[in-house]
Amino acid sequence: MIQYVKEGGAFGRAFIEQLKERSANSGKKVDDAVAEIIATVRRDGDAAVRMYTERFDGSAPEKLVIEQADMRELVRACDPAFVAALERAADNIRDFHVRQKQQSWLQTESNGVIMGQRVRGLARVGLYVPGGTAAYPSSVLMNAIPAKIAGVRELVMVTPPGKDGKPNPDIMAAALVAGVDRVFLVGGAQAVAALAFGTESIPKVDKIVGPGNIFVATAKRQLYGTVDIDMIAGPSEILILADDTAYPEFLAADLMSQAEHDPLASSILLTTSERIAEETIAAIYRQIERYPERRSFSNLLTTLGR
Repeated sequence: MIQYVKEGGAFGRAFIEQLKERSANSGKKVDDAVAEIIATVRRDGDAAVRMYTERFDGSAPEKLVIEQADMRELVRACDPAFVAALERAADNIRDFHVRQKQQSWLQTESNGVIMGQRVRGLARVGLYVPGGTAAYPSSVLMNAIPAKIAGVRELVMVTPPGKDGKPNPDIMAAALVAGVDRVFLVGGAQAVAALAFGTESIPKVDKIVGPGNIFVATAKRQLYGTVDIDMIAGPSEILILADDTAYPEFLAADLMSQAEHDPLASSILLTTSERIAEETIAAIYRQIERYPERRSFSNLLTTLGR
């Protein structure tokens, strides 16, 4: 929703208190819910994964694991121009990250001392790719390609199934282009727990990477130590400070770029100009109309202060 709040007055103060309360209350509730999910998945394995997938995603997937042969079949449903764009992007990403690769080396000193370092990739890494609110093929490319360059022997991906229990073809196309070995149609904290402990179907990994919503981020935080992680990425939030020289179209795009990531995230504009606030709101509505996943922006908040 879009809220237009002026500084001062009961409504403005209530809005600030609402933000404070939201932050304080959601943390413990999410922590407790995620801890329960992790414990259940660790105990019950696939049965727990299936139960939570049905509860949170609407239905269990028709097929839990998608092999590369399945990916190739699914890619046929994608726009060829989109697949070509993925391949060009993959080439650019690969060209950048291959230059970062560290090399092993060994040196023997005259006194017999041998020193050096051995650089090798992890045996198996799990990649989390969001898919509940919108599809993010770029997340696949930007996480999977560097992992392959680093020498990871097996890269498994987890991503939520659609409401129909089927994988998103665009995500599958990105997985195929990036060299993902297997995809499991499961998302949320239950996917992170499954990767951390392993289940009857989902293998245990050495490291989990990739962004997600607050439940995914909390699960990664709680499981750090049981399994390695990249970082706590998500949910995204943004606060923009703007005066009357700002461009409303740019402000709207920046607010939307974060609002699409998570229904719980806040995108807030704080401005000294009432004109800028009103024009930014209008720009948001214009840009949302052009965006295919309009439901991604149901959480958008625009705040005016002066």
